[in-house]
Amino acid sequence: MHPNPRARAQQQSRVRRRADRSDAFAFFNLLTSPELLDRVESLLPAHRERLFPPTETLSMFLSQALSADRSCQRAVNEAAVQRLIGGLPRVSTHTGAYCRARMRLPETMPATLVRHTGRMMSDLLPASWRWRGHPVRLVDGTTLVMPDTPENQAVYPQPRSQEPGLGFPLCRLVGLMCLGSGAVLDAEIGGYRGKGNDEQTLLRSMLDTLESGDILLGDAYYATYFLLCRLREQGVDAVFEQHGSRQRRADFRRGRRLGARDHLIELRKSKLKPDWMTPTQYAQAPETLTVRELRTGGKILVTTLLCPRETPKAALKALYRERWHVELDLRHIKTTLGMESLSCKTPAMAQKEIGVYLLAYNLIRLMMAQAATLAECLPRALSFKHTLQLWIAWDHHGPGHDDEQLYGLFVLIAEQRVGNRPGRLEPRAVKRRPKPFPLLTQPRELARGEIHRHGHPRKVK
Repeated sequence: MHPNPRARAQQQSRVRRRADRSDAFAFFNLLTSPELLDRVESLLPAHRERLFPPTETLSMFLSQALSADRSCQRAVNEAAVQRLIGGLPRVSTHTGAYCRARMRLPETMPATLVRHTGRMMSDLLPASWRWRGHPVRLVDGTTLVMPDTPENQAVYPQPRSQEPGLGFPLCRLVGLMCLGSGAVLDAEIGGYRGKGNDEQTLLRSMLDTLESGDILLGDAYYATYFLLCRLREQGVDAVFEQHGSRQRRADFRRGRRLGARDHLIELRKSKLKPDWMTPTQYAQAPETLTVRELRTGGKILVTTLLCPRETPKAALKALYRERWHVELDLRHIKTTLGMESLSCKTPAMAQKEIGVYLLAYNLIRLMMAQAATLAECLPRALSFKHTLQLWIAWDHHGPGHDDEQLYGLFVLIAEQRVGNRPGRLEPRAVKRRPKPFPLLTQPRELARGEIHRHGHPRKVK
């Protein structure tokens, strides 16, 4: 943020000089690139002319994800008003046709576009956005709440701690993020509980997204022997926090000493084959694996970056602190965009809804990457919510997309910078008290019957 006019003018001048170059809109032009348009066309189902064709339906679905009011009614109302303003015939504001159009969209279409846009943005990363010349990928998992319908409960059952009729289906999501641009590269979903729905399993289904030379950054949940072996086989290095059980057994007097509390150790393959591995996969896994273990910043890290000269201990400490960005990215998706509580009532539609949210998130990240390129800063220095607000205003009230107007948009995006607050610590508690409603302790149908018979309970002061 620039409090004085001189600083703001200097920033605008930098954007102008940068924008005069031939690749000024390299990121922004991805939206209209032939490659992306061809990809969209290839995913469209065979369709006839309707009120809501697939491309318009996807656009309205994205508008829902970017809006504070995510109802289908708002999306249909807005489309109806736009048709009137554009001189087209008046249409009904009933939501049935639009909801059926959303159901006709292919289930894999939004997720495929997420991966495609994430990869296209990653390919444009400037060298200054990489870590020592390597693209860094972040991994983490979270949970999402779904409407309590029999269809959702069957695929994404609620936690066992909740009584039937009192809980909500939970979905587990694991995402791969690009540290440089913040974009989602890939994501997989599964049930909150049940075999094959843990974060490790979901991550293994996305490992083909990683490329040789990448660095994968994650918390202690991912520091397992077979995952490290698989990553090394692909040419991908890893930096994880050491697993809790191994942290307690860490002995820096053993192994090959590299420095103070920094050594190489040899891990051995377990004699018991994991349930998820086939006998062939287990036999092909190496018997031993050499990794580097070091204590820094109050944590014990394990990494396959073995050379202390190429990757000093201080550099790994600084890199692992960047892992916190994946927590912020998930917060932006769940809280700022509102994906924490889904609204679709079937698993197939919920999968589309998640894909649309992630695609909307990538489009905002694309705006931030373009503004950061012109302002010569890192995308992580810009505000996600500020960019979202500007894009909504631009989409609703903005003029055409000529170069002069785009310069102004990117200047506005680059004006708001996020604070640099290393080591920030906040209590996980809220000050504002919620309304004093009691918890629902029986299924809603039974509670309605009690109210019909006895009325609402008296308030307790």
